[in-house]
Amino acid sequence: MGRSLRVGDVLRYTAAKDTAPAAIDGFGNFYFVTDSPGQKRALLEAGINAMAKVKTGEGMRRPAVMIRSSPWKAGSEQTPWHDVFDVTNGHVRYFGDHKPDTTKPVGSTTGNAALLEAFDSHQAPTAVGRAAAAPLLLFRSVSKNGKVKGHVEFCGVGLIERAERVLQWGGPDRTTFTNYVFDLVVVDLTAEDDKLDWDWVTARRDPARSDAEVLKLAPAAWREWVKHGQSVLPKVRRRVARAQVVKVRDQKPATGSKIESDLQTVYKRFDDDKHAFEVLAAIVAAKVMRASGHSYDEGWLTRRSGDGGADFVGRLDLGSGLAGTKLVVLGQAKCIKPGTLVSAEQIARVVARLRRGWIGVYVTTGSYSEPAQLEMVEDQYPVVLINGQDLIKELHEIAGKDHGGDLMTCVEDLLSSRSLEVLNRRPEEILLD
Repeated sequence: MGRSLRVGDVLRYTAAKDTAPAAIDGFGNFYFVTDSPGQKRALLEAGINAMAKVKTGEGMRRPAVMIRSSPWKAGSEQTPWHDVFDVTNGHVRYFGDHKPDTTKPVGSTTGNAALLEAFDSHQAPTAVGRAAAAPLLLFRSVSKNGKVKGHVEFCGVGLIERAERVLQWGGPDRTTFTNYVFDLVVVDLTAEDDKLDWDWVTARRDPARSDAEVLKLAPAAWREWVKHGQSVLPKVRRRVARAQVVKVRDQKPATGSKIESDLQTVYKRFDDDKHAFEVLAAIVAAKVMRASGHSYDEGWLTRRSGDGGADFVGRLDLGSGLAGTKLVVLGQAKCIKPGTLVSAEQIARVVARLRRGWIGVYVTTGSYSEPAQLEMVEDQYPVVLINGQDLIKELHEIAGKDHGGDLMTCVEDLLSSRSLEVLNRRPEEILLD
């Protein structure tokens, strides 16, 4: 990998436009990072900067369109609109370059024309058509050392999901005018460690290289989009929450491992004894909660019918006296075949029961689907997830301390020594105990 841009990096953008040195005033030099030998400099002089097209054996190809948003100009007479950069959730809403005093037809200004052309290629019905599509390289101006000019932040690679005409107002007379606004998908660069390899852009600028050849250098998510089109936009959109999602394969014990064998044993033991598994789940949940150093009351089990998304109730005590508080913990236990996935809908049953300040805990012998985890993280649900692999690891710790490592002897002893009552009480009543 050659020179690269990492999402969130701030670069020095000087008037001198020199490609050296590599860093200026402690910031990466924009012109050094974006240098393509033998080619004109990449520029961010305007809001929309379309690189010159190159003629390949397959036709004309635009290497990229570089976008620059200047938040400090938002609301001014020159720039009355406000661009939205929600890079965390992979969304940018960017206004075109038609101005109140522009006499050209709407869509014919240099920037809007380039983006509308890019939009057409981003909507191409075939993979061949999408392979030639120009990526949008997203930047926004940031203030550093008290100066609003001279620094830009790289915000990622984008493609246009939607373009629409909008009526705006601006200019000294506050008149209305028509412009374009573009909704952009910021592409996920997780596979590239959140970096864009500039070699891809350099290759796109080379007329001797085919679309298929340069596509091999593109980010993985971009290649996925080229292959499948609009249908995979939700999958390839950048989501920071994905970093907190554990892939299903990583939740499963290694094939042939002791954890895999023990998980199967525990599943078979409780497959026809769900009530006993609720006891075990409550015990493991208590161990996990106490690992934070706080006091935890195991509470009780709920009645089998009409539990409404909760199998056991506990209480987490934080602090003490006037500096303390008590939190209700609602637990769900699901003994399912290892490898089976818990869905977002199943977790939602627990979430639906939670009140302000309550915590949920879900214990299963299976795994949690990635969409379920993503929804939980994005919506900030206060739910602790314990999958089958982690369940066995927690039991191994208990067995290693008190039962010489004999897992099932430990499990049976835990069941016989814990007499959790089955009560028909409201969860909040545990705060009174």
